[in-house]
Amino acid sequence: MQIPGEALFEDLDFPSDDTSLFSDSSTPIAKLQGDITWLRPQEICQSPALFPDDINLGHAKQGLLGDCWFLCACTSLLKSKHLLNKVLPPDQPQWGDSRYRGSFQFSFWEQGHWTEVTIDDRLPCINSTLCFSRCHSPTAFWVALLEKAYAKLHGSYERLWAGQVSEALVDLTGGVAERWSLGESEEEQRLEQDSDQVRRRRLDLNLLYPVKDECALSCSTHSSPGGASELGQYHALTVMEWLDVKTVSGSKVLLLRIRNPWGRCCWGGAWMGSGVGWRAVDPVSALDLQARVAEGEFWLDETNFLSQFDDVTVGYPINDEGHLKSIYTGNLLTHNHQLAGRWMRGHSAGGSRNSSSYGSNPKFWLKVCERGELLVSLLQHRKWRTTEKYAQTPLEESNNTTHQHYQAIALHMWKVEKRRFNLSRMLNKPPCASTHCHAYEREVVLHGQLEPGYYLLIPSTYQPGAEARFLIRAFSSTSTSLSALKSPAPSLPLTTDGEWETSYFRGSWVEGKTAGGSRNFLSHWQNPCFPFTVCDESAVTSGVNVKITLHQSRPDTDLHPIAFHIYKVSQILIQNELKSLNASDVKLFAVKVTSK
Repeated sequence: MQIPGEALFEDLDFPSDDTSLFSDSSTPIAKLQGDITWLRPQEICQSPALFPDDINLGHAKQGLLGDCWFLCACTSLLKSKHLLNKVLPPDQPQWGDSRYRGSFQFSFWEQGHWTEVTIDDRLPCINSTLCFSRCHSPTAFWVALLEKAYAKLHGSYERLWAGQVSEALVDLTGGVAERWSLGESEEEQRLEQDSDQVRRRRLDLNLLYPVKDECALSCSTHSSPGGASELGQYHALTVMEWLDVKTVSGSKVLLLRIRNPWGRCCWGGAWMGSGVGWRAVDPVSALDLQARVAEGEFWLDETNFLSQFDDVTVGYPINDEGHLKSIYTGNLLTHNHQLAGRWMRGHSAGGSRNSSSYGSNPKFWLKVCERGELLVSLLQHRKWRTTEKYAQTPLEESNNTTHQHYQAIALHMWKVEKRRFNLSRMLNKPPCASTHCHAYEREVVLHGQLEPGYYLLIPSTYQPGAEARFLIRAFSSTSTSLSALKSPAPSLPLTTDGEWETSYFRGSWVEGKTAGGSRNFLSHWQNPCFPFTVCDESAVTSGVNVKITLHQSRPDTDLHPIAFHIYKVSQILIQNELKSLNASDVKLFAVKVTSK
């Protein structure tokens, strides 16, 4: 029991008021303003718990919030205990525990790292009942609390209205998810006039057989299909299982068990209840399959599945050691790397291959040591402006609300014989692999079997000058390395008059004398010091452009990580330093100081 008189935690960063519910009141839940009260689980039921005894009752049931995409991803956590424990660390004090203080901790994968989010357990209710997502068991609260933590990460509950299952799967697992088409959309029929026209991958369920019992699979509809009479313009559902069932005639039919986050059946096809489809199946098998159907679930065959839904999302399995498993081969991708980058207008936002500035996009070296399977993901950051730790607002608005948060992005890869090459000549050749045409997706994925050698990766936006931050991730079955190809620094703002004065200093790091290491070490001040003076009277009013480069004279294969710092010091200190410079320690590196 809670210690009497000790106050429960109240989260001031995500308070129990309208600021946590709404961002701009643009969704249907805006009409709930004034009707919502916030209650703790022990005020909603007598014996609350995170999970029910029957785990089947722990699945998510959607409330008044349009976040079916997030709930489909939550369902996948119940299939993997180690992933669930990563998101919801175990052994947290619950209701009835003397350690309980009214708070819970969750973790979400965000931009390459796991981010901890702490919330209080006050939940939005109407008439003492949860108004958003919950478990099928009225006394289990893991879904409602996880939804609140995810809303805090996004800035409000309203920000969870509408999204992609693939994004939620990555946020909850730190893995990779791909979205596959089941039909051809109008957008795909009007393919961009890009130099490598590749349509979005079509689903072939046979491809997934190596991981059929481990991958996360969901399906969605963009318009109400004929068999799903209740579904609206967009809705996502979870594929719980799929299997080949032998018919009485000796043939096989592929059946899929689908869960609707609404918690009620919305299907009227041949495999409902006593539908005509079951007449073709052995009665014993039919009874067994029908007994597996829980509340909100239904069976349908492959033909109906492919015709009634628009796309599927496939989440890569992740084993207990945190390694991705390929959905194409079942191979473990045990080697992984990630690097951050950004497209900057006027510097590295070169646009698509149709643009003459394409070669200015960021570039990455991928070294493949031996033949193996490779998966490369390009993930862009959502365009938010952070105003507080968790409260965020979009950077810019767009008339097209579907695309307002992301740029259209793509990833291309070329194989090169050696690291020195002619860029313009190489770009005139077709890439050895690429993603489909530039897509308004948070993440695009490139997959293939690669021979040993060097590969050049170029991520791009479709529009030149489009700015965004991104993360490149590489997963492989064999040893690889990933590094950024250095690009020239952005040009300094220069004036038309005056000339540049250039000075050179040479020196060396000598063990025991001048090799002081980084600023983390007390010996940092033993490093060589090079005083320079900017003598320009105009600097008082107009400023001075100074460019400094540090170059080490070593083979490219044996470089040290290096850096330099600039400190403003008094004239007397400069004079003292000049007297102490040792001319014998000038061998291994050069500093070029350019000032104006």
